[in-house]
Amino acid sequence: QVQLVESGGGSVQAGGSLRLSCVASRFTYIKYCMGWFRQQPGKDREGVAGIDSDGSTSYADSVKGRFTISQDNAKNTLYLQMNSLKPEDSDMYFCAVDHSCRESKNWVRRPFGYRGQGTQVSVAS
Repeated sequence: QVQLVESGGGSVQAGGSLRLSCVASRFTYIKYCMGWFRQQPGKDREGVAGIDSDGSTSYADSVKGRFTISQDNAKNTLYLQMNSLKPEDSDMYFCAVDHSCRESKNWVRRPFGYRGQGTQVSVAS
């Protein structure tokens, strides 16, 4: 089974930047969607950014123009560059992969799939 390990979270001031990383191991999917979602305990997942196996990317409206998702296939690593952070971006961020998904825009709307343990992002005003 695929394993996902996130890192890169932390505490920053509003307007600051962070880069999240997600290293995937035992990754054998050819067609898939991967992405980042955020979630608080007891609440639904909120899709933030996704990328599919064709390389197409999609973003939630709340982060467009500020966040950038990318992947390094040679390193089996997914990234999320977060700029101009706002206090409302504070959350637990998870990396996830869905091997039944084909379009990233669909994944961002419904961020299903196996996830890692998450990394906390805190943005102070």
